Amino acid sequence: MLCERLSHDRVRCHVCQWRCTINPGKLGVCRMRANRDGALYAMNYAEVSSMAPDHIEKKPLFHFFPGSFAFSLGSWGCNFHCRGCQNWEISCVDIPSDSRQLPPQKAIELTKRYDCQGISWTYNEPAIWLEYTLDSAKLAREDNLYTVYVTNGYATPEALDAIGPWLDAWRVDVKGFTDAFYQELAGTPHWRGILDVTKRAKEKWDMHVEVVTNIISGLNDDEEQLKGIADWIRDALGERTPWHVTRFHPWHDLDHLRVTPLSTLERAYRIGRESGLKFVYLGNVPGHDYENTVCYSCGQTVVRRLGFDTRVVGLEGSQCKFCGADLNFRMG
Repeated sequence: MLCERLSHDRVRCHVCQWRCTINPGKLGVCRMRANRDGALYAMNYAEVSSMAPDHIEKKPLFHFFPGSFAFSLGSWGCNFHCRGCQNWEISCVDIPSDSRQLPPQKAIELTKRYDCQGISWTYNEPAIWLEYTLDSAKLAREDNLYTVYVTNGYATPEALDAIGPWLDAWRVDVKGFTDAFYQELAGTPHWRGILDVTKRAKEKWDMHVEVVTNIISGLNDDEEQLKGIADWIRDALGERTPWHVTRFHPWHDLDHLRVTPLSTLERAYRIGRESGLKFVYLGNVPGHDYENTVCYSCGQTVVRRLGFDTRVVGLEGSQCKFCGADLNFRMG
């Protein structure tokens, strides 16, 4: 899908914002799109690296079918090559010879077998799995299952519009808010397209959107970037859009850095709230009070969380049962 044929058997891929021009016999940045004699092939269709029934809160999605399970699938490759990637074993490699194949219909069967309410494409970047996720999402809709992308947001508008009618949630990373940071972390020069596509997911396709920023000490923990992200969420997505500020653990090429201090996460929480966001959550710190959902209107706790253990105690649909405020939940 989304292939443009060029002269001399070259092709241009329009699945992600790299828009790679690929010569015959070569691969795109994601290493999963190959030019074979002037035709573009998706190398990873139905190739599965990882699969598991996951708490939806693991994505993390806190305002989307709370307490449910999503059958979670990952493939191989990525269009980012983040220096601190925690899934680098699947995102920074070629497809191994012993990779498992899982046709879309089988994925839906497993989703139902494990009593999951929906299916999530995660672990690596789902946009580069476009054809497979699209076929699967159409089948999921037929079975009344919800669908989720856990994404870096670097899909093109064309890719988003292809899957938009069948995708319910867009859980997106906004990793930082400067050109220098995105260049240093992922070698990605045009990151602001992520913001545009995310806004399009919400406005054009009515997807439920939640934003994650994994805070890395000394790289994206400055007030300018954190306030920039919070202000953008408020202005582009709305003040009730959840923002997850999560603790970085040293990994991959950033294993020399330290774990993010709790005080840094709490400062990010305050920045988000001072910018007007109603729901800011701390991630990778189970047991912290800022995991819970508190009604911004009456102050009552409506969802209690301890890690992935979730208890809905004060919701009626998307509203606070104590005062009736709309809390921006997407429910079954």
